[in-house]
Amino acid sequence: MSFLNTASWIAVSAIVAVLTCASAVAQDEAPAAKPGQAAARPGVQAGDYNVSDRTQADEKLPNPYARDEVFFKFPKDRTLGAASAIAIGKDGKSIWIAERCGGQDLCFGPNAHVAPVIEFDAKGNAVRTFGADMIVYPHGIHVDRDGNVWVADLQSNVDWAAQRDHKAPPNAPVNPKPNGADVLKFSPTGKLLMRLGTPGVYGNDETHLSQPSAIITSLNGDIFVADGHDTPPSNSRIVKYDRTGKFIKAWSSCGNNPATQLDCNHALAIDSHGHIFVGNRGNNRIEVFDQEGNLLAEWTQFGKPSGLFIDKNDVLYSADSESSVRQHNAYVRGVHVGSAETGVVTAFIPDPLGNPAPWNPLRGTTGSEGVTVDRDGIIYTSQVTPPGLAKYTLRK
Repeated sequence: MSFLNTASWIAVSAIVAVLTCASAVAQDEAPAAKPGQAAARPGVQAGDYNVSDRTQADEKLPNPYARDEVFFKFPKDRTLGAASAIAIGKDGKSIWIAERCGGQDLCFGPNAHVAPVIEFDAKGNAVRTFGADMIVYPHGIHVDRDGNVWVADLQSNVDWAAQRDHKAPPNAPVNPKPNGADVLKFSPTGKLLMRLGTPGVYGNDETHLSQPSAIITSLNGDIFVADGHDTPPSNSRIVKYDRTGKFIKAWSSCGNNPATQLDCNHALAIDSHGHIFVGNRGNNRIEVFDQEGNLLAEWTQFGKPSGLFIDKNDVLYSADSESSVRQHNAYVRGVHVGSAETGVVTAFIPDPLGNPAPWNPLRGTTGSEGVTVDRDGIIYTSQVTPPGLAKYTLRK
């Protein structure tokens, strides 16, 4: 695979970004591959099809992976809860998850004091847990270059009036310590090192977050938070901080066309050039930004992205947990595998549960919502409904 140098990529991308803002990509148009780079190998890319026939294109792609649902040895004294958050450790082999304390949504009720952050070793054994009584609704997880563990905690445990149902759930604690609607940074052993946002308080200014979904850090330590989800109250922005947690800036997208705006910015990944890939799940696309928030590309060929991961070779993995062949403008769900350099999709892992019904309401079934990959190319996924973890290896 050939790579453009970063300066050339940014120079070309800057021109294309201006053009993209001037004439926004419509919901049913196929965006071009990443600017300045031709397809490096055969496969499905944006120009090969339009939105209406993406399902057929996906079904024609190879699936060279075998699924293993018994690799993870979950602690015997507890139940796996909904897990959208999964990440590879600093060693490239250990796997971290943040699950919802044995439940479907919140760390309340009989499991309120369960530690939701779990580390598994390379053999799938649970070796560490932490985060009890600190996290309300774990949604995203990231392990940085120093081995620190970041968790995006989606919901407040005190501001129920602002949320969809406008009332506290039956098992909500009375007068709890405010938690949630923030991002927590832990040491590898579980010591709390930093908090971004104001615990328990929603907002959209420099000191607050609202439904933060994902977190990623850059080579120089800058922090990027996907501050938005499809449940209210929600921001639809990316927030950038320096390595100390100082607010730098926030952005949404460019233009006024709803199809190009961030809507449920559900996942984040970063490539070898430092470009920020955003899973714009609400608009069925990945958006690519530079670290200043300039829009460089928009891709629809990687599905309706709930989870993103980019490995050291710039292979892009996109987990689609919400598409359905019965839903308008949605398709077969599963994990797309391709190039973060060219936009070419080379493999597709269909959801083993199939597409039984439209995704809303979510209490039917969903596929892989979180995805990560170890240093040997082994894929790990996490599910929300029903809760589940899986390992994918190349078939021999």
